[in-house]
Amino acid sequence: MFSYRHAFHAGNHADVLKHTILVHLLAHFEQKETPFWVIDTHAGAGVYSLEGEWATKRGEFAEGIGRLWDRTDAPPAVAAYLEAVRALNPDGRMRRYPGSPFIALARLRDRDRLRLFELHGNESEALANNIREAGRDAQRRTIVYADDGFAALKALLPPPPRRALVLIDPSYEDKRDYARVGVTLRDALTRFPTGCYAIWYPQVQRRESRELAFKLTRMRGVSWLHASLTVRDPSPDGLGLHGSGMFVVNPPWTLHASLQQSLPWLVKALGQDGGARYVLESAG
Repeated sequence: MFSYRHAFHAGNHADVLKHTILVHLLAHFEQKETPFWVIDTHAGAGVYSLEGEWATKRGEFAEGIGRLWDRTDAPPAVAAYLEAVRALNPDGRMRRYPGSPFIALARLRDRDRLRLFELHGNESEALANNIREAGRDAQRRTIVYADDGFAALKALLPPPPRRALVLIDPSYEDKRDYARVGVTLRDALTRFPTGCYAIWYPQVQRRESRELAFKLTRMRGVSWLHASLTVRDPSPDGLGLHGSGMFVVNPPWTLHASLQQSLPWLVKALGQDGGARYVLESAG
């Protein structure tokens, strides 16, 4: 269903949704002078070439960031996301795509910190190399752990500044990841109930995917927001990614209004057939 390495999928429609929300969350954390941490449980390589063999093999970015690259009418949240990607491409050509770690790194202030987990050996090594190449300030703010983010997250909670954004976005190649997301989130909330947790999930023709979204939206006792973007009807062969969702625990109050603007626009911009739609719901 998925290839583990995110380079195959970098900049696709799922990244557009995930990173539009991530940029908004980071901007919210920056509004207070108090430092914060960003913790990514499945960080990948951090930055990806859109001209490399992996990205061009499937060309998924063409149906994601590629559709938006030259648009000048994007709503504010999507425009902020596009600005983050364009900052990595100063010549104006769409060559590189920043993963979540590098989107976060670009927003960190002097006392903010980035903690990255990546279990896959090649990806972890590439991530560490990319952080080193980003310079001394990036290295000073960042620690890369070649570890299982599900299991290791608990050691970082609560973080010293008591402010953190935790991104949980496994590949879900292993169907056990769906259950581990729920277990990890519940444990994290017992250790650090005031943290902001952003969980990404794929829309695929798999029972576990549907059940995860349902279970997350049935959470009680916490404030949450659920946004999904479906770009097409499921394929007849049952393969591929037809959409994705983000579930945010303890979201900023501004996120819902922002997505009310962004999601209808993204449906029109990224929709591939009559099945394109969005969901936006919240509680707490």
